[in-house]
Amino acid sequence: MTPHVDLVLIFRSSPGKVLSKPQARENARQATQQYTRLLDVLKNGRLRVVGKRGEQEGQLLVLVHCPEQTLKRLVQRERYSDFLCGLPTVDPTGTRDLSAEPLSPAERLRLVHSYVTSTHADGGLGVAPGSFDWDRVESVMVLHDHAFNEAWIRAWTTRQLGFVKFDDIRQQFGDSIALYFNFLSFYTKHLIFISAAGVLFYFFSPPYSTLYSSFLLLWSITFVEWWRIRQRQLSVGWGTKGSFRVEKRRAQYVPLSWWRKDLRVLASLPVFLFFASVLAVLLTGIFVLEAFVAHLYTGPGHQLIGFGPTILFAALVPQVLGIYRLYAVSLTNWENHGHQSTHDASLTVKVFSLSAIVAYLGIALSAFVYVPFGEEVMSVVQYYLFHGHSAATSWLGPLLSVLPANVTAAFNATSTAKVAGSKTFWERDSVSARSKLNPKRLQDQMFAFTVTNQVVNTFLEIGLPFVLRAVNSVRSGRGLSFSTPAAGTTNGNGNGAKKKRVMFEDQSADSEAEQAANQEEREFMDRVKREVALPAYDIFTDYSEMVTQFGYVSCWSAIWPLAPVMSLMNNWLELRSDAFKIAVHVRRPIPTRTDTIGPWLDTLQFLTWLAALTNSALVFLFRPGKNEQCRPVGTSLSHPHAQRDTSREG
Repeated sequence: MTPHVDLVLIFRSSPGKVLSKPQARENARQATQQYTRLLDVLKNGRLRVVGKRGEQEGQLLVLVHCPEQTLKRLVQRERYSDFLCGLPTVDPTGTRDLSAEPLSPAERLRLVHSYVTSTHADGGLGVAPGSFDWDRVESVMVLHDHAFNEAWIRAWTTRQLGFVKFDDIRQQFGDSIALYFNFLSFYTKHLIFISAAGVLFYFFSPPYSTLYSSFLLLWSITFVEWWRIRQRQLSVGWGTKGSFRVEKRRAQYVPLSWWRKDLRVLASLPVFLFFASVLAVLLTGIFVLEAFVAHLYTGPGHQLIGFGPTILFAALVPQVLGIYRLYAVSLTNWENHGHQSTHDASLTVKVFSLSAIVAYLGIALSAFVYVPFGEEVMSVVQYYLFHGHSAATSWLGPLLSVLPANVTAAFNATSTAKVAGSKTFWERDSVSARSKLNPKRLQDQMFAFTVTNQVVNTFLEIGLPFVLRAVNSVRSGRGLSFSTPAAGTTNGNGNGAKKKRVMFEDQSADSEAEQAANQEEREFMDRVKREVALPAYDIFTDYSEMVTQFGYVSCWSAIWPLAPVMSLMNNWLELRSDAFKIAVHVRRPIPTRTDTIGPWLDTLQFLTWLAALTNSALVFLFRPGKNEQCRPVGTSLSHPHAQRDTSREG
C-alpha cells in the first residue's frame, strides 16, 4: 500500500547568505549532523520518512508518514490523557479499530503533529521549529486535500443563502477553524436584526436616535452573551470542553516562578504605552493636516495637498505597527508561556490593542473634536500655524524642492499669478475658513470604514495573491502564470480518487514499477513545493477583521445606521472569501483542539462596554431637539439629514 504523507518538515541547510570557505564547511557539517539526527529521531519514533530537495537553494523537505500501529498507540494514549483530565471520552481501556472506525483527517493530522512537535516530557519527539535543538527546522506543515477544497468552495457558491455544514470543516481543518466559521456565521446571522433596524431608523427617524442607540446596545450585549452560550454548546458537542487541561507544553518553555512570569508580562506595558503614544501623536497630526491644514492651503498644488495625509498614513502607520509587532513577538517569547494557547492570547492582546487605536482614533477625533469644536480648532490652526505669507513660503519651500522640475514649474506659474493678485498661500478669512468644514465628515468616514476598507481588504486577501504570483512567475522566467496547486488531486488525508505515490526507504519495487511511479512522484513533488511556497495561515487576521467590524457597528453606527447593512453584505462574501483563501492562497491550517475563541470574546465584551459610552456621547452631542435644528456643541455645522427629518416633524 502506498504510504500517505501526513507532515512535511521544512529543513534549511544553508543560511541563505554568502559564507567564507571555513564558514561554509562548518555550516555543512552542522547541517548534515542536524539533518541526520532529525531522520534518526523520526525513525526511532516509529515514523516513516523520506527527504527531498526543495524549491529554494539549501531547502530540504522531509516527508513524514505515520503507520497504523503508531497511530493506534497515539489514539490510545490520548484516550488515557483525556480520561485522567476529566474530558469526555470513550472507554480508555478499549482499543479503537481504525479500519472500522477511521479517524477524521483533522484528528489524524493533529495527533501526528502533536506527537512530532511536543516535548519528551509530554511523550513527543521534541522536533519543534524554532527551538534550540532544531534551529534549522523552519516549519512543520500539512498538505491540502484539493478534492475537499474544491467541493467546499462549490458548496459555498451553490448555497446562495445558506451555510455549509460546519462538521465537515471540523473534520477537515480541526476545531479552531470550525469555531471561527461558526463564529462568523453566527455573527452574520445576528447582523440581520440590527441591519433591519438600521434601515428603518435611517429613513424614518431623526439621526442619532436615542431609541436606535439603546437598541444597538441591547443587540451588542445579546450577541456577546449568546455567543458565549453557543461557544459552550459547541465545545460540549465536540467533546473539547476543558481541552486546555490536556494541552502540551511549548518546547521553548523554561520553568520559572510565578512572580517572574508576572513581572515579564508587566514589562510589556511600557513598550505598549510608548508605541500607543507615538501612534496617537502621529494619527492626530495626520488628522489635523487632513481636516484643517489641507483646507486652509490655497497655494500652488492645492489640488494635490489633499493626498498628503493619505500618503503619510500609508507610509508611516504600517511601519510603526510593523516595528511594534516585532517587539510584541519578542516580548511574548520572553514572557515564557507554558502553552501555545496562552502564548497566542498574549500576542493577540498586544497586537490588536494597537490596531484598535488605528481603527477607531480617527473617527473618535472627528466625533469629539472636529464636529463639536471644528470652528475653534480651525481658528487656532489658522492663527498659530500659518499666520502670514512668509511662514507659508518657508514651510512650502522644502516640500516643492522634492517635486519634479516640471511639476514645480507648473506650481510656480500658478503661484506667480496668485501673488500678482495679492493673495497668500493660506486662507486668511476666518468666515471663509469655517465654511470649508465638512458637516458630513462623520458619515463619510463611516462609509469609508464599513464599505471602502472592506472592499480593499477583500482584494488584498483574494486578488493580490494572484497578482503577486503572476509577478513572481514573470521574474523567475516562467512567463505570466496565475496557477495554483492543481484541484482534483488529494493527499492521503482525503477521499480523492487519485493518490500520489512517494517511495519511502523501507519499500521495495522492481525497476519497471519504479519507473512508472517516477512521473507521478514528480507531479506530486511539484505540488508539494507549490504548497511549501505558500504563506502560513494566520487566524488572527480573520478574527481581527470581524472584531474590528463589530466595534464599528456597536460603537459608531449611530452616526450612519446603514453600517450594519454594509457589514452584513460584506460578511456574506467574507464567509466565501475566507474559505477560498484557506483553500488556495495559504498553507493548510494545522488542526488544534480548542473550546473557545480565546481573548476575542473578552475583546467583544470590552467593545460592548465602550459602545455604551460612545453611543451616549453621540446622542447627547448631536441628537436634534424637537423644535430646533441640529447644532452640535460649539459649531455651526448642520446635519442635512437632521434638517430634513426635523422639518418633517414640525
